[in-house]
Amino acid sequence: MSTAPSETPAPPIRLALLDDHELLLDSLASWIEKHAPEFDLVLRASTWLELVHSDAFPTDLVIMDLQLRESVSIGARVRTCRAAGAKVIVLSAMDTQDDRDAALAAGAVAYLTKTQPMSEVLEAALAAMGRGPAGSAEGGAVSSKAPETAWRPRPIIPEAQKPHLSDGERHALTLYADGRTTSEVAREMNVQYETAKTYLRRVREKYGKVGRHTSSRADLIRRAAEDGYLT
Repeated sequence: MSTAPSETPAPPIRLALLDDHELLLDSLASWIEKHAPEFDLVLRASTWLELVHSDAFPTDLVIMDLQLRESVSIGARVRTCRAAGAKVIVLSAMDTQDDRDAALAAGAVAYLTKTQPMSEVLEAALAAMGRGPAGSAEGGAVSSKAPETAWRPRPIIPEAQKPHLSDGERHALTLYADGRTTSEVAREMNVQYETAKTYLRRVREKYGKVGRHTSSRADLIRRAAEDGYLT
């Protein structure tokens, strides 16, 4: 008598938390670790740069605070995560329509308030990843779990390791790291496709010469964040 093969359980969702209130960050992390086995909390960061510099980034999902002490806008933060392949849920202590519109327009899958129970936040997170009763918001694709890497802040990049980029190269890097394709970079800069492609190739070459490799989009996002090009 044959039995139907059991389904392979889905891997835990690799989760990152970004909040510059340490007590709240600790509270969120503790709650998730105790009550949400569907998530693997691989990254917790109190600053934007700590998030994107981590070897664990990008994760499957980032839950981030709307208001950070850093000057990087919520739109830029969401677009950067989306460009790297991470979905984003924004948590806010103050629910304004302008902030909500900015976060959702940039590609956040949900905008929630910090007054909501954590269980509701995690229900929204599961739904966004195609694991909840509401179904998948974006097709339900979940990446396989990567090897766990301990979070750690990165040192400030010395000036000697910052390549000199031309205005065109810097503009192309900023647009590409913000989530645009090479074709979209060309249109935004009002240049030919081959020109935009050359700008990005030169950026990679210049970073390579100082030992800061950019073989993937995530690498380019890290370099752009490290050198202050994401605002």
